[in-house]
Amino acid sequence: MMKNSVKLKGRLKSYLQSSLYLGFLLIAVDVLMYMIGDYRAGLILSGFIIFYIAIILSMMFYNKPIIMNELVSFATQYGQIQRRLLRDLELPHALLDDNGKIIWTNIAFERMVHQDKGYRKSITSLFPSITKDKLPGVNEEDEVEFDVEYESGNYIAKMKKISLKEMAENSDIIEAKGYDGYLVALYLFDETALKIALKEVDDQSLAVSLIYLDNYEEALESVEEVRRSLLIALIDRKVNKYIASLDGICKKLEKDKYFVIMRKEAAMQLQESRFDLLEDVKTVNIGNEMAVTISIGMGLDGLSYTQNYEFARNAIDIALGRGGDQAVVKMPENVTYYGGKSQQVEKSTRVKARVKAHALKEIISVKDEIYVMGHRMGDVDSFGASVGIYRIAEVLDKKAHIVLNDVTASMQPMVEMFRDSDEYAEDMIISNAQAIDMIGSNAVLVVVDVNKPSITECPELLKRCKSIVVLDHHRQGSEVIENATLSYIEAYASSACEMVSEILQYISDNLKLRPEEADCMYSGIMIDTNNFMTKTGVRTFEAAAFLRRNGADVTRVRKLFRDDAAEYKAKADAVSQAEIYRQAYAISVCTGDDVASPTVVGAQAANELLNIKGIKASFILTPYNGIIYISARSIDEVNVQVIMERMGGGGHLNIAGAQIENGSLEEGIVTIKRTLDTMIAEGELEG
Repeated sequence: MMKNSVKLKGRLKSYLQSSLYLGFLLIAVDVLMYMIGDYRAGLILSGFIIFYIAIILSMMFYNKPIIMNELVSFATQYGQIQRRLLRDLELPHALLDDNGKIIWTNIAFERMVHQDKGYRKSITSLFPSITKDKLPGVNEEDEVEFDVEYESGNYIAKMKKISLKEMAENSDIIEAKGYDGYLVALYLFDETALKIALKEVDDQSLAVSLIYLDNYEEALESVEEVRRSLLIALIDRKVNKYIASLDGICKKLEKDKYFVIMRKEAAMQLQESRFDLLEDVKTVNIGNEMAVTISIGMGLDGLSYTQNYEFARNAIDIALGRGGDQAVVKMPENVTYYGGKSQQVEKSTRVKARVKAHALKEIISVKDEIYVMGHRMGDVDSFGASVGIYRIAEVLDKKAHIVLNDVTASMQPMVEMFRDSDEYAEDMIISNAQAIDMIGSNAVLVVVDVNKPSITECPELLKRCKSIVVLDHHRQGSEVIENATLSYIEAYASSACEMVSEILQYISDNLKLRPEEADCMYSGIMIDTNNFMTKTGVRTFEAAAFLRRNGADVTRVRKLFRDDAAEYKAKADAVSQAEIYRQAYAISVCTGDDVASPTVVGAQAANELLNIKGIKASFILTPYNGIIYISARSIDEVNVQVIMERMGGGGHLNIAGAQIENGSLEEGIVTIKRTLDTMIAEGELEG
């Protein structure tokens, strides 16, 4: 079939048929001669024409196979030359069929993969990353290119589809009808030396770090005065010796700040050791009651030295905002956290609170309206803090609105206290849509109990308002509210209500809270501290005492948060069905089908699980409105914040959470277990 379909075409065909065309010309001349009357000459020419055409036809008929054989012989010899050149080509080259099976290789390819001539297996057997779906033609692309690794080498694999039908159609000599199919040409370009050179250049690039002592003043106060200079000298020696061992330069900027420059290669060593300098500094002890802790901010892979320095500054701000005693590495695409396992020491001084209070007062005084909002699915702490800011606005004779969209069942009694009271305006509590319509150009937005813009009650307000104030007690993550006019984030604080309570005391000497406002803020502190059992310090009780003096009633607050029978049962079911994973982590589910606020019940169940001996951390998964909410709790052995950050959430060292959208409970449990396994393998958690 193939033999019959092969025909001559193009100039060669025209050349071989030219004699026949000349015969037709002679016939025309012969006819002309008959027309002018010379019959004898015409007869002679007619006889010659018959003889000529007979000879031409016989030659074409008998010589065509000979000519075709000569052409095939020439093509074969020409192909052998090309094949020899390809065989000896120094570039590894192979031909594959449309399924990825090797049908031809050159010497360089055979030498590279250590296979003899005639290897006919799939290319995937040599390069697992080159699968059938990546072949050109299969993925609807004629050419593909990607990186592959083989043994210790790095290569760029270029594959090109070769259509046999198109080759035949483009041929100047033959044509093939009914012929289809394609081959794949594979070329491997060795990039090993280039990759090594690029890595060496990258390793020599500059990494900038800032090292701050978290508790410099407190540590010095815990040691007698004559030994303070020795403590400082030991810390300086520890930091400088460590940086010098990495071939870095360390320069002390201030009494508690260091500027560090090192090569990226050394920075990677620091990351591999998980910044063990954090623990080394804590070993400095000359009788000081308080261990010295440091925070490290590092900038990498910036486009310039200046950008790396800016990354380092941003990273150290994040580290301090998250509570200190940790390292943060900021790169253009991501932020990585190390350490942060210890609870931040509460600062006894309230100077910062006073300074922030005066700054907040100045901002509010020059604005026409104040809008206050917390996080999505607002809780008692965010609402209590919002009420505190509302009171500040009222004292300063400014119109204020609390943005609250969804009111959970646990918050309903508290919110109704204000909506049903004649003492408060009807527009005290407004929805997202109302806030967007009402907000003017000279308004300030106060964000409380959250510093992550994506989970605020109304993210649109952040774009519409030029003046923003952030008051929060959660550790900062990579996503922060940018361009805030005033940012007051204290990770040591127990709750946002505690922070607002301190600010209230510096706003005005005549400031007096109403009983319902004091109850609301007291409730926020009580809930976030689990009835003053976790994350409480001296300032927590001072804030609670201030609220008690302003009329907060413990009995009224307790009645507000009593569980109904369905909630109590749901919480008990979640605790009783908990799975103990790795003998230290309790994981359970709180369905709460008959419960109005299942997420609150889930958080309470997570607290209850910590009462079981041997439990280091608890995780409760609660499905609600198509989203799975995870409540994570611990006492002091595990930092649940870093666990939840791995899952896209955040929070505190011992109180954190995350959300899973478009997932099932089973997938959520598997994700938690996988995250725990990964962090244990990396050394961030104890097995």
